[in-house]
Amino acid sequence: MKVSYLLRRYEQGEIDFTGIDLQGVDLRGVILIGVNLSKANLMGANLSRAFLIRVKLEGACLHRTNLSFAKMNEAFLGDADLTKANLSGAFLVKSQLPNVQMSGAILVGANLRAATLTNANLCAGDLNGINLRGADLTGANLKWANLGGARLSAAKLAGTKFTGVNLRGACLNGVNLAQVELDGVNLSQARLNGANLTAAKLMGANLSYAQMRAARLSRANLTGANLEGVCLKRANLSSAQLSDADLTDADLTDAQLKGVKLHRTRLTGAILPESVQQNIELSSAIFSLTSSSMSNGMSAS
Repeated sequence: MKVSYLLRRYEQGEIDFTGIDLQGVDLRGVILIGVNLSKANLMGANLSRAFLIRVKLEGACLHRTNLSFAKMNEAFLGDADLTKANLSGAFLVKSQLPNVQMSGAILVGANLRAATLTNANLCAGDLNGINLRGADLTGANLKWANLGGARLSAAKLAGTKFTGVNLRGACLNGVNLAQVELDGVNLSQARLNGANLTAAKLMGANLSYAQMRAARLSRANLTGANLEGVCLKRANLSSAQLSDADLTDADLTDAQLKGVKLHRTRLTGAILPESVQQNIELSSAIFSLTSSSMSNGMSAS
C-alpha cells in the first residue's frame, strides 16, 4: 500500500489497518495515534520519530524496522516480531510487550518505564542505558544482552534469564533477585542497595565496586566472585558462601556474617565488623593486618 493512500484513509477517520503490508516503506515522523496494525507487515520500514501512541501491533512483523525515537507509550505489541529492530531512544512507557521477540534489537536509551515484557525474548539485545523502572520482566530472556547503565529499580525479575548479561553500572536498588541465577554476570559498579539476593547464585560474578548497602545476601553463593571495593555496609551475608572470593578493600561495616564461609577468601584491606571473630572462621582467609583490622581485634592465627 502506498503511504499517501494509508494517510488519506487515516485522515478520513479509519483506524483499522489489520494485516496491512507496509514492508520497507518510509513512514518517518508519521502520526498514527490509536490505529490497529495487528498482523501488519512492517519489515524493514522506517518509522523513526513516528507518533504511534496507543497503537496496536499485536503479532506484527517489525523485523529490522527502524523505530528509533518513536513515541509508542501505551502501545500493545504482544507477540510481535521485533528481531534486530532499532528502538534506540524510543518512548514506550506503560506499553504492553508480552511474548515479544526482540533478540538482537537495539534499545539504547529507550524508555520502557512500567512496561510489560513478560516472557519477552531480548537475547543479545543492546539495552545500554535503557529505562526499565517498574517494568515487568517476569520470565524474560536477557541472555547475553547489554544492560550497562540500565535502570531497573522496582522491576519484576522473577524467572528472568541473565546468563552472560552485562549489568555494569546498572541501577537495581531494592529489586527482588532472590534465588535468581546470576553466575558470571557483570555487575561491576552496579547499585544494589537494599536489593534482595537471598540464596541467589553469583558464582564468579563481577561485583567489584558495586554499592550494596543493606542488601540481603543470606545463603547466596558468591564462590569465586569479584567483590573488590564493594560496599556491603549493613548487608546480611548470613550463611553466604564466599570461598575463593576477592573482597579486597571491601567495606563490610555492620554487616551480618554469621555462618559465612570464607575459605581462601581474599580480605586484604577489607573493613570487617567488630564482632567478626564471634561469628565466622577466618583461619583459612587471606588478609593483611591494616590499621582498621587491628582496631577490630582481628587475628590471622
